[in-house]
Amino acid sequence: MILVLSASLNPGSRSRILANACRERLEAAHRDVAWFDLSATPLPFCDGAAAYGHPKVVDLGHLIETADAIFIASPVYNFDVNAAIKNAVELTGKKWTGKVVAMMLAAGGAGSYMSAMGLANSLMLDFRCHIVPRFVYATGESFEGDRLADDDIQSRVELLVTETLRLADALASSE
Repeated sequence: MILVLSASLNPGSRSRILANACRERLEAAHRDVAWFDLSATPLPFCDGAAAYGHPKVVDLGHLIETADAIFIASPVYNFDVNAAIKNAVELTGKKWTGKVVAMMLAAGGAGSYMSAMGLANSLMLDFRCHIVPRFVYATGESFEGDRLADDDIQSRVELLVTETLRLADALASSE
């Protein structure tokens, strides 16, 4: 199963558009896809105690644990991924261990294209995740209404899906 995790809490989210484009390509490739949208399924704040047992956290943890690969789609705020995805990682912790992770980011401008690195480093160092060494970074002009309007970004989403599946399949077959 492949998990697509949409991290934006904004109802008109551009990163969710990226997540949907990814999901469509995975489904076209006849892959089993799970969808988790943090705006539709809000998680409690990580408190270091009771929040870990919250039913929605347990559900997300199970999806992460059983996923062959995880696609994260996040908005960029203040040169970083949003707090909602960082909270989700804190709440689900070791469930991420060894996972193949791909990232898609939507930002207001071109200047924060390296914003995936903090989360990527944390996932690699804390949980030994296999970070796909390619990501999608899209700015406002790549979108029109509720769809991708940039052929280059659409091609990048397709390439990200292809590369992520190749990596996940290779790791699964070696186990």
